[in-house]
Amino acid sequence: MAYVVGICSQKGGVAKTTTALSLAGAWAERGQRVLVVDLDPQGNLTLGLGFHPKQMHHTLADVLLNATPASEVVLAASVSGIDLLPANKNVHLVERYLPSRPHYQFVLKQALEGVLPDYDIVVLDCPPSLSVLTTLALVTAHLALLPTQAEYFSAYALKPMLQMLQRVRERYNATLVYRILLTMFRRRNRAHRIIRARLEATFGTGLCRTVIETDTKLREAAIAGLPVTHFASKTRSAMQYRQLAQELMAYVQKESIAQTA
Repeated sequence: MAYVVGICSQKGGVAKTTTALSLAGAWAERGQRVLVVDLDPQGNLTLGLGFHPKQMHHTLADVLLNATPASEVVLAASVSGIDLLPANKNVHLVERYLPSRPHYQFVLKQALEGVLPDYDIVVLDCPPSLSVLTTLALVTAHLALLPTQAEYFSAYALKPMLQMLQRVRERYNATLVYRILLTMFRRRNRAHRIIRARLEATFGTGLCRTVIETDTKLREAAIAGLPVTHFASKTRSAMQYRQLAQELMAYVQKESIAQTA
């Protein structure tokens, strides 16, 4: 069954969708079958894979609200090994109507059960909020990846995100674990280095060793509708996302061994 990674942040502009897209590309390069799920009504992940959200006839909203099988909505991306469960503005209806249903927190998890055997990894790209959609992702995920910039306000926004994660663990998903990812990092920026050191002191091994530095190729890749690993494969950011993909998979394998021991 697929391993599910939810990419979550309360704050926008921390390279959350870029990370979802780039990790999917890095894993697909390694021969993994990857499903990316766009949970953001803005549809940026959908757009980042070359699809126009306004042209989507069926989206995640149909899966969550109308019980449409996920397999009927999944689209094959232009990148081999990556499929997409798309989003557009209709996904905001999930926030309005889904909470009226009993046990709504498990709807996404149940909806994906039918397609999980087809993939090795599922990547959930959440909206930048502590919302119903983020709750659905955390209930479904095995691992929550929390991107943050090396900026005070971005790092401060980790606190409510971690509090939400803890509530989900206590009520719905006891085995959920997390990792914090530093993005848009500038090594020559003293303030960035200070915040990185503070995050390391606070979270220890909870902070990913891999750091994603600022790179204009990441923006260009999104415009091209491709992961940076496929758009500019030899760039610094492509290499760093490959390192991150490898680091996360090594962690997953270590946890699996520990649980079976």
